[in-house]
Amino acid sequence: MTYQTLEIEIRSSNAWVWMNRPEVHNALDEVMIAELTQAFNELGKNSDIRAIVLGGRGKSFSAGADLGWMKRAASFTEEENRVDALKLAHMLNTIAECPKPVIARVQGAAFGGGVGLTAVADIAIAGEYAKFCLSEVKLGLVPATIAPYVVAAMGERQARRYFLTAEVFKSEKAADIGFVHESCLDEQLDQTIEDLLSSLSLAAPDALHVAKKLIKMVSHRQLDDSLMNETAELIAQQRLKPEGREGLSAFFEKRKANWVA
Repeated sequence: MTYQTLEIEIRSSNAWVWMNRPEVHNALDEVMIAELTQAFNELGKNSDIRAIVLGGRGKSFSAGADLGWMKRAASFTEEENRVDALKLAHMLNTIAECPKPVIARVQGAAFGGGVGLTAVADIAIAGEYAKFCLSEVKLGLVPATIAPYVVAAMGERQARRYFLTAEVFKSEKAADIGFVHESCLDEQLDQTIEDLLSSLSLAAPDALHVAKKLIKMVSHRQLDDSLMNETAELIAQQRLKPEGREGLSAFFEKRKANWVA
């Protein structure tokens, strides 16, 4: 499919989704939100795709909301604003719930919605000059739709600071507080991601999907009989699946599993 705001690049069995509005630092508008939702829905269902990298063309990952979009929203009714915000919320959830592993490739500015896009990725890698900002309170707004993902990524204590101060924090700080998994030199950004993709290629595709659901299943749950039974049931099911049988057979036979290229 042809997109107005995105460029989709297929490298081997991985998809690189590039936000492609470099002239406005990949700011989010209603078109890009709709196209990101559609792209991740389609790629998530594509059995030929193993993992997805989300990046931005030009100097920035994403500078947040497009100014034109913000001006239009200022004249919306409450109901129109609610519908508009739900489209953004749905886009974020589509990426977060994507059955494929998602890696955020962050360079330059990641402000507002760009912080949200970083947070919904399973793995976030930032270049040394990446910078982050939750600037909404300076505009009399709050980072509402991105909040569940950002708080989960950086923790409530750090969110109390950055939601309220709207400070800019750099790549190294983002790594220190656990918001991104790694900060690296900009020239090493792509190689770092390629190394991650190589690791992911060794994993069984369905197992990756189930592992993502497992994290959601156990997060913030009390370890009780119910949770123990659910996790025991899950591993019992995985052992009986074709992937589980193939993976164990390959291990004992000292060969590569059939999903490894």
